[in-house]
Amino acid sequence: MIDRDLVTKLSEMLDKYPIISLTGPRQSGKTTLARMVRPDYQYVNLENLSARAFAKDDPVGFLETYQNGVVIDEAQYVPELFSYLQVFTDERKRKGEYILTGSQNFLTMEQITQSLAGRVAIFYLLPFSLNELNGTTYQPESWEDYVISGSYPRRLVEDIDSSTFYDNYLRTYIERDVRQVKNILDLGLFQRFIQLLAGRIGQLFNQQSLGVELGLDNKTINAWLSVLETSFIAFRLQPYYQNFSKRVISTPKVYFYDIGLAAHLLGINSVQELNLHFSKGALFENLIINELQKNVLNQGKQPRFYFWRDYSQNEVDLLIQDGVNLKAVEIKSGKTIQNDFFNGLQYFKKMAANANLNLVYGGKEFQKRSEVTVYSIGDLDKL
Repeated sequence: MIDRDLVTKLSEMLDKYPIISLTGPRQSGKTTLARMVRPDYQYVNLENLSARAFAKDDPVGFLETYQNGVVIDEAQYVPELFSYLQVFTDERKRKGEYILTGSQNFLTMEQITQSLAGRVAIFYLLPFSLNELNGTTYQPESWEDYVISGSYPRRLVEDIDSSTFYDNYLRTYIERDVRQVKNILDLGLFQRFIQLLAGRIGQLFNQQSLGVELGLDNKTINAWLSVLETSFIAFRLQPYYQNFSKRVISTPKVYFYDIGLAAHLLGINSVQELNLHFSKGALFENLIINELQKNVLNQGKQPRFYFWRDYSQNEVDLLIQDGVNLKAVEIKSGKTIQNDFFNGLQYFKKMAANANLNLVYGGKEFQKRSEVTVYSIGDLDKL
């Protein structure tokens, strides 16, 4: 079994809060992690129709049956249960009594905000990080192999062919999970939307362009992207809020939570195909942002990630706000460091003199230069 980096922080918070919320994509390992941390807890899955009916029809009886150490899986199926949890945990005053898992974000979070504020510690678990895979038999040989394989636990541990795994994952997601979030009637068109979005990784999110291709209005496009965000398929990276000048782009970019799924949507099934594909650089950029995001989330923290671009096309791929410190990160898939890799960072330095400058590239060297620190993908834990 592969150790998960989140174990330490999750275990610590179980001794401080009555409820732990653990959300993330379907099959990211949430249930395995919860049962790894508390193997003695009762377990109930609300995807099971009888358990769901019990929780919905008799929430008091449900919480009297399941108490004093319980993992409630896919808790978003019965959001009305959360208000009862508030009352019961306030009365019992037991630390770490419930671990709630869910593969949908906003539905669960809305109920937590309304009912469980101050009583719950919230964690996000994404698929395996490189940190977690390093030193195991599943460690990828190169970042290109990692793009093809992705990082979902079941695919790696069961050694399922990538194409087969992602075909099934996508089909299950579209045919079952999507309709739980929003009643989308044309699922074929929705799948086409996801595929077109994969071709726009790292680009500004142009709703109008997507709408023209799909024959949909901006409101629908935005709603569909929200569905993908809710279920941890894709996310928006917002532009940096600091107004260095008035001529700064204010449109977000779009990335995918799992790089293997993104590659699959683009029809990339081998390293050879990746090396010839127009999205190779964008996929590497997505991969690096994902890994840095996982490293923060696995510490139980919320990433404050942005990008910066002005209307003259000066750009920095990633800005990381860490307290009062600002890290600027440029991401290049090339294996040989070129002088123009530093152009965006050098321009940004003129406006943010105190920013820490960093370059992540596709090669293998770590370099500590006078102004910029250069990282390989194997050095991301140092960033």
